[in-house]
Amino acid sequence: MLIKSSSSPHPTEADVTPEQVYRDRRLVLKGLGLGAASLALPAQASLLDLFKDDAAPAPAGKPLKVSPAPRPEGLVLTPYDKATSHNNFYELGTGKGDPARNAHYLKTEPWTLKVGGEVERPFTLDVKDLVDKGPLEERIYRLRCVEAWSMVLPWSGISLADIIKRAAPTSRAKFVAFETLYDPEQLPGQASRSLGGGIDYPYVEGLRIDEAMHPLAFLAVGLYGKTLPGQNGAPIRLVVPWKYGFKSIKSIVSIRLVEEMPPTTWNLLAPNEYGFYANVNPQVDHPRWSQASERFIGEGGIFGAKRQPTLMFNGYGEEVASLYQGMDLRKWY
Repeated sequence: MLIKSSSSPHPTEADVTPEQVYRDRRLVLKGLGLGAASLALPAQASLLDLFKDDAAPAPAGKPLKVSPAPRPEGLVLTPYDKATSHNNFYELGTGKGDPARNAHYLKTEPWTLKVGGEVERPFTLDVKDLVDKGPLEERIYRLRCVEAWSMVLPWSGISLADIIKRAAPTSRAKFVAFETLYDPEQLPGQASRSLGGGIDYPYVEGLRIDEAMHPLAFLAVGLYGKTLPGQNGAPIRLVVPWKYGFKSIKSIVSIRLVEEMPPTTWNLLAPNEYGFYANVNPQVDHPRWSQASERFIGEGGIFGAKRQPTLMFNGYGEEVASLYQGMDLRKWY
């Protein structure tokens, strides 16, 4: 369903991102006014050249049993090419097109998600069972990347709170820690730090437990009514729409409830640039570029993308601002 309130500027299907093929990461950053140095990465070949076994394309997504979100009458979703070809998933390469080209390496069946830590009922979830049993919810959410571009996408999945409640957190559970798959044979960007953007894998993320329990926090297993493509974080990923996209960890294998704030990948890599909270905030710039506006990726190419003001909490302030009452959001960025 589309979670909304009458006064909140939530997207309608008119905002849902259409799709077409995108340029690579360096061209995108150039178009945003960011130099290659902003990547803080060495020059490198495409992973497609380094891991050739002559890649078959990633399998097409399978239709899901989805309860669709309400849609304004007369509007039709465009194909999803753009959402599945303009991706950040460094485990599959640092270029925007690398994840789609290398997604065939990722084998998503069988796949289990372990839920444990400070809980009374730890369990292991077979993601295929979750996908097959349906119906799943659909949520139309904004996605705001820290690189100052945005999309609006229809995800299919379940509330993160449902998973956490099933595990019965103890009173010691203050945070939720997430971890992605670690397997360099399936995720070639993990084979070396230079190929995977300098990251010390596996990718890890975290939320405060009240954030994780918020109704907007979502575990997605589908996109546009089909199972997630590998480049979008198959078979299960986090979606936290009021935070920058890097918080929405992909290809999750572990969720642990913990007492202390867990480490998070981009904060470990560059703590002066990427805080634990990573809430979308147009008043707090990235040290190397403004966050006051963004390029919305819709019809046409990235260089013609509509520039629009960035909304506090990505437009979800009415729902989530109370989570941060009394906090200095410049300090707790």
